[in-house]
Amino acid sequence: MLDILVYIIAGLGAGVGTGLAGLSAAAVISPMLIVFCGFEAYEAVGVSLASDVLASAYSAYIYGKNKNLDIKNGLVMLASVLVFTVVGSYLAKLVPSSTLGGFSVFMTFFLGIKFIVKPVMTTKDVMEEKTLKQKLIQSVICGSVIGLICGFVGAGGGMMMLLILTSVLGYKLKVAVGTSVFIMTFTALTGAVSHWVIDGIPNLTALVICVIATLVGARVAAVFANKASVKKLNQATGVVLVVLGAAMIIVKLFF
Repeated sequence: MLDILVYIIAGLGAGVGTGLAGLSAAAVISPMLIVFCGFEAYEAVGVSLASDVLASAYSAYIYGKNKNLDIKNGLVMLASVLVFTVVGSYLAKLVPSSTLGGFSVFMTFFLGIKFIVKPVMTTKDVMEEKTLKQKLIQSVICGSVIGLICGFVGAGGGMMMLLILTSVLGYKLKVAVGTSVFIMTFTALTGAVSHWVIDGIPNLTALVICVIATLVGARVAAVFANKASVKKLNQATGVVLVVLGAAMIIVKLFF
């Protein structure tokens, strides 16, 4: 029963992160399964990526419905992200479980600090000011980096995409989040299938509960995000991740 409770909390927390700021579900689910349920890191990432698929797809639908989604310019990045997600999934299998698990736990905490201390406040969309060649080159390079991160640790893939879409490509925050979850729908699916092919199907109970809980959390959060101010989005996401990250670090270090 304790494990099931962890699955539900992890899924809901991941869904909120996905719907609010386009974060990968692995930023929350992976470390919680590793710390509280004793999952191997590779299996935990597989469950996390699977949980991302429906949650990201539904979030993308909500953002698109509110005209906060740029599919056209996101497709080039998507192609390179997909290729390198597979590469990242393979490389992750070669890394010791303790290394992968520790990285996920601390990343959750520091992502939350980043949102609170230095929020993403982009308000001007400068994408149209760039040439087609600039867009293509930047999208391919950025997509490759994001794909490796998404496949390798899952955690951080969504955050990296959000930072790159706003800081490098110049998207407004809500459009960046919408485009991020659109891309993540496919990267998560590719990453999950890659993990399962390499390591087999993960714990089915954890998989089903996390997928459902993540979808529920994302559905609520995405609706809120499209109505809330940019400042509130950053604060809400930051607080959720800091609390979860701090709890997992304490358990990992002292229990």
